[in-house]
Amino acid sequence: MVSKLQLLSVFFEEEVIYKIYLRTQVIHKLFENNPELDINKLELFHLQYTTTVVDLLKKIKVANEKNVNVLFDEIHLNKEMMDNIENSVFTEKNFNLDKQRQALKVNLSLRKLFQFLSENTDEDPFSKNINAFSARFSADFYYDIPWPLFEELTTFNPAEVYRNTYAIIQRKLMGILNKTDFKSEFFCGLTSGHLVLEIYKIVGDERHFLFLPSRNLFLFCDISKISGIDWSNTLSKKTKLRQELMDRNDQLQSAANITKSTIPDEIKNLLKEYYDKIDDVNFLQNISNFDVQANILKSMLNTNSL
Repeated sequence: MVSKLQLLSVFFEEEVIYKIYLRTQVIHKLFENNPELDINKLELFHLQYTTTVVDLLKKIKVANEKNVNVLFDEIHLNKEMMDNIENSVFTEKNFNLDKQRQALKVNLSLRKLFQFLSENTDEDPFSKNINAFSARFSADFYYDIPWPLFEELTTFNPAEVYRNTYAIIQRKLMGILNKTDFKSEFFCGLTSGHLVLEIYKIVGDERHFLFLPSRNLFLFCDISKISGIDWSNTLSKKTKLRQELMDRNDQLQSAANITKSTIPDEIKNLLKEYYDKIDDVNFLQNISNFDVQANILKSMLNTNSL
């Protein structure tokens, strides 16, 4: 019984339990070293007192393990979700490589559009699979914006655009692109509902323009109108979610480590009262009078803190 109490004191790492263990050991050794003492009192002590403490601590340990299992279940589910995300997500490397290819496709398409408009030739200027980029990456890498802002960004004056059967482009934008040799780089993607916008920055110029794939529309874009976006955060939505799940699991693991050996304050107070009882110099004289200590023992066994 003393060995069980020792193991539990090591498990909980609580000062009052360790003090109870030491005091219990002292009482036990007292009987071992003094054969003239009534050994029945030692048996009674362990039966009524040590067993009560051991049973209480076991009860706490079982209750804590149930709570820890709940935390571990959530950790396991989070790990499964992280694995699924890792298997399905396009990596930042994929995105960065493909957005360079997409910028080349858009630049080439704009160059052809300028040529066809200049020659008054009604031909399709767009590179093959130009819409595949947004279809592939918009759900994970594009920023969400409200519909009113989407409408504002894509509204234009019909008198200020060039158009053919395949495309519409702002006249001033076409002029600027021609001066910069149709060089632009992908800046970001925006979504509102099922519609997407691709935003490009003109190389050598501080201005931006948008490409609306659903209408093959090109317009200047004032990105100062797009508020609430951290442009420096290039992590995909799924990567962000995976990082959040990792952080959550760290918190859960920390909570599990604490919960495993947590003892409610009410029970700590009962254990302190118990220790004070057995540490009393008159304790051994009253050890056979169970009623004297009955209240504290019953409180320990019937506590509602678990």
